Amino acid sequence: MKVIPTAIPDVLIIEPKVFGDERGFFFESFNRRRFAELTGRDVDFVQDNHSRSDKNVLRGLHYQIQQPQGKLVRVVQGAVFDVAVDIRRSSPFFGQYVAVELSAENKRMLWIPEGFAHGFMVISDTAEFLYKTTDYWAPEFERGIAWNDPAIGIRWPIQGEPALSAKDQQAQPLAKAEHFA
Repeated sequence: MKVIPTAIPDVLIIEPKVFGDERGFFFESFNRRRFAELTGRDVDFVQDNHSRSDKNVLRGLHYQIQQPQGKLVRVVQGAVFDVAVDIRRSSPFFGQYVAVELSAENKRMLWIPEGFAHGFMVISDTAEFLYKTTDYWAPEFERGIAWNDPAIGIRWPIQGEPALSAKDQQAQPLAKAEHFA
């Protein structure tokens, strides 16, 4: 397993060591001890989630203001443009984002710690997205930031309008959203 730093030091790209031959491949997608050695974080994942979406579906930017979730995300079919936005007021990276293409082909994962809003857009015909979380889903604490907030300036690889949920259509700009300390 290899960790690749990003422009925001707390967000990390993780590349597993893949063993492959003409029969297929094998890789360890998570090892708690190795993750702690490489990231300095001993996390306790409590929930796994799996979603499937069609091309141009955009989910996010989501976070929980209480019971914040760290997420280890990856794609097992297709490809997504994955985004983490720092919404920690005390951070020198507040309002900045990291974007990474995650795909079944590149097998990369992204570690997004607590204190970040997260979203992704499907860039293949379909994509299946898996993520582990460090806390349980708590819909009463879930919040959203507008995917197209010019203050953040995410350069989504999209032509036209993305397919959004009703909840995501109502998301607030960063300036009006609740933040972490």
